[in-house]
Amino acid sequence: MSLTQVFLGLGSNIERETHLRAGLDALADFLLDLRCSAVFESQPVGIKSGPFFNLVVSAQTDLPLMELDRRLKFIEADNGRYAPERKGLPLDIDVLLYGDLVGNFDGLILPRAEILKNAFVLWPLSLMAPERVHPLAGKRLDALWRDAQIDQVLAPVAFEWRGQQLTPPGL
Repeated sequence: MSLTQVFLGLGSNIERETHLRAGLDALADFLLDLRCSAVFESQPVGIKSGPFFNLVVSAQTDLPLMELDRRLKFIEADNGRYAPERKGLPLDIDVLLYGDLVGNFDGLILPRAEILKNAFVLWPLSLMAPERVHPLAGKRLDALWRDAQIDQVLAPVAFEWRGQQLTPPGL
């Protein structure tokens, strides 16, 4: 069984703690070596809504990319993402990096462009894998964060999952 390292971005702006915990629980059911970044509160980008909680997870998977993406959509659906009466975004899970893949895979573009555009993706990703090199930018993630000129305000928030505090004090 060959394993691939993946990085996923999670966000919620409705019952944020409940939906993020549900998403993490679901991911833990089929991903290996699941690790979580700190959790950040951010203002919405591109939509009018309340503030989001965001984090990044790293894991190992034996699933092909499209099967992983299909499972992520089921988790989103289970949390009300596609409900016609929903207001806001209960749970969003995006594949940010899948191994070293670069390209368009049935509409799923890797690496995800939001890595370089959104502080709520780049900062937690750079904390999780500072030495990893972005496959298109050719720079380490910690350097990309240090040099980023993204006009978004993030605030680390205390968040516990399965008895573990994800956001270290003083971050």
